[in-house]
Amino acid sequence: MAICGILPKSIRQVITHLCLLFNAICRRVIAPTRLDDLENEAIIILFQLEMYFPPLFFNIMVHLIVHLVREIRICGPVFLR
Repeated sequence: MAICGILPKSIRQVITHLCLLFNAICRRVIAPTRLDDLENEAIIILFQLEMYFPPLFFNIMVHLIVHLVREIRICGPVFLR
């Protein structure tokens, strides 16, 4: 809600999708069949972020978003770690 009047609609949508991705990976129960979709979604969101933000924005921490779903696949849900 706080970004509604500040940012253009396209940027708001990407940030909202990023928030929804984090909500999906932080749940107590994650369906194993959904992990591939979440991994692809994370990659698409980062591509969209690259269109709107300068390269200086993308450090190693932003890149780690791609690997979060793989970590869930290996170690289990996030709330357990």
